[in-house]
Amino acid sequence: MFQTATSRGVFAAVCLSAIAALVSASGVVASGNDAKPSIAVKSSPVMGTAPFRVVLTADVRGGADDYEEYYCATIEWDMGDGNKAEQQVDCDPYEAGKSQIKRRHVREQVFDTPGEFRVMFRLKQKNKVVGSGNTTVRVRPGLRDMDDIR
Repeated sequence: MFQTATSRGVFAAVCLSAIAALVSASGVVASGNDAKPSIAVKSSPVMGTAPFRVVLTADVRGGADDYEEYYCATIEWDMGDGNKAEQQVDCDPYEAGKSQIKRRHVREQVFDTPGEFRVMFRLKQKNKVVGSGNTTVRVRPGLRDMDDIR
């Protein structure tokens, strides 16, 4: 009986996989690549002493490689300490199935003052934010801040 139940389960899984492949190939149902990509932001390291040099990385995960809203988007970093940086790039006109979104954005930043800062990464089309992510950076007082503490 165990073999029969297992055989039926395997047969059902194979059938479902075959149907999903046929439907996906016909274009009737979205394959999952049409979903909006997500953005994960991290800092390395996450904590340090002022002045604190950190490498910020924003990874665009999932979705189609030609996701139109993310193609040729303006990149904005908001450091949470009053500093912002924006970068616009020149791109060829968008072509479905051919244009490629950038999957990784890296920035090096120095935090001069102690505190906890929420770093925001945004992708924008004109003035509209089409995607974003964030991380937290913690900066402890450094030797030059000791006069302020006393």
